[in-house]
Amino acid sequence: MSVKILNFKEEYSKYFYELNIEWLKKYFYVEEHDEEVLSNPKKFIIDNGGIVLFAQYNDEIVGTVALMYLEDENCFELTKMAVSPDYRGNKIGQIILENCINKAKEMGLNKVILYSNRVLENAIHIYKKNGFVEIPVESGSPYKRADIKMELKL
Repeated sequence: MSVKILNFKEEYSKYFYELNIEWLKKYFYVEEHDEEVLSNPKKFIIDNGGIVLFAQYNDEIVGTVALMYLEDENCFELTKMAVSPDYRGNKIGQIILENCINKAKEMGLNKVILYSNRVLENAIHIYKKNGFVEIPVESGSPYKRADIKMELKL
């Protein structure tokens, strides 16, 4: 499977929204903060030093991820990773994740962190396979649905 990773373009914003809304509704619910960020990735991610990537297969956008820059920790928070239901199981999440890790290394960041939920077993497996380790979720976590926090030191 030949998957291309593309950088953010404004015309891809709808895919960022649609792919993420699909899995949020399937597994959880859409929080107010989700709606804000997903509706305007340029304002909430790109303009704050972050990155949004897209996975393209056969001229179709089939996956996405955001890397939110956390200046105080000199790291990225990996967030809003989603793959189209029609393409899950084809290692697209793995390809996206590898590109995220490489971007963070290229930028000289200290680590990549993420928040997730244990119900997302496949995602947790991919994170662990790529070296992420579980760390305590701090009180006041930014996500109500998060019951696991992980980090990858670079």
